[in-house]
Amino acid sequence: MAQFDLPLDRLETYLPDVREPADLDASWAGTLEAARALPPVVDLRPVDTGLTLVDTWDVTFAGFDGQPVKAWFSRPAGRDDALPAVVEYLGYGRGRGLPHERLAWTNAGYAHLLMDSRGQGGQYGSGGDTPDPVGSGPSAPGFLTRGVLDPAQHYYRRLVTDAVRAVDAARALPGVDAHRVAAAGNSQGGGLAIAVAGLVPDLTTVLASVPFLCHVERALEITEQHPWGELVQYLSVHRGAVDAVLHTLSYVDGVNFARRATAPALFAVGLRDMICPPSTVFAAYNHYGAAPRDRRIAVYPFNGHEGGDAVHARRQLDWLRAVLPPTADQPARSADAADAAGRPNGSSARNEPSPNTPATTMAHVYPPVASTRNPANGGPNSAPAPPAV
Repeated sequence: MAQFDLPLDRLETYLPDVREPADLDASWAGTLEAARALPPVVDLRPVDTGLTLVDTWDVTFAGFDGQPVKAWFSRPAGRDDALPAVVEYLGYGRGRGLPHERLAWTNAGYAHLLMDSRGQGGQYGSGGDTPDPVGSGPSAPGFLTRGVLDPAQHYYRRLVTDAVRAVDAARALPGVDAHRVAAAGNSQGGGLAIAVAGLVPDLTTVLASVPFLCHVERALEITEQHPWGELVQYLSVHRGAVDAVLHTLSYVDGVNFARRATAPALFAVGLRDMICPPSTVFAAYNHYGAAPRDRRIAVYPFNGHEGGDAVHARRQLDWLRAVLPPTADQPARSADAADAAGRPNGSSARNEPSPNTPATTMAHVYPPVASTRNPANGGPNSAPAPPAV
């Protein structure tokens, strides 16, 4: 796929005016208050994975409306100290799979909570274990249009609430430093990480790669790739529902969550990504509310939805080690230090190709532009100042 979206120089300064409902903050405050009426952790059981260097537990926590959500919780074996935690969210259609599948964060010295996605797990991967007990009216195959005519009934209201409660659960688990928690994910998981960043004001950092569900109206203008094609299919049948659908989706648009976020963040985008088009990712990044020194975006000009793949995973590890060290006696550092951590001789990471990435990827890391609707600058939805890094 050739590059199809805005040129990079326009993406860097792309600050669209995205639809935002007047009661967004009140709606989410009420939803989360109701969800938090119950203790987060419902059940915690050790799992024999056959691994000797990782300890794993099967977790059930109370998600939206107290409904049970499954997760895998892992820690480096033999560690008794309270560790920082990475709460990870999954891509569209994937379930939590098997407990030995995702070991990078635990091997890097972190506690790791991998949230199952309610109702998902039947499209790829190794399956999921969390049902979605809530029905909906007519919808296109998939999840995006379930309950899409009513913000209160929409599937993603439930899933985003689950994602916030996953952070609550991680903080309540034994052996976790509740004051040092990161949210991470790719695609749908990246969108959930941004949503959590906008709804949980005291996260330590966010890792959002090729995030889905950002700048919804722009995505519908330029792509029909799955899962956006579900909306196209739905609206081709429900021709008079466009305004209602876009109103519902504005409650879960990643740009609106990004405006409220203050945690340091590392984004990633592939300039040939037809699933999460570059302009939708940059819309969230450029509106992201953290101080400019605390956010970066890695750009992969020759990649699609895979983004930087394993190359970017290494960049994430370097970033996390700088802003969220795995041991409490290591001082946290700034985003600039995180940039330099993965580069030979400490060379800066601004607009030049990364020495750590192959020529076929040509990653760049950019500092952000200033958003004119940045809550951190004293807007109507101002959040607490970002943590010192």
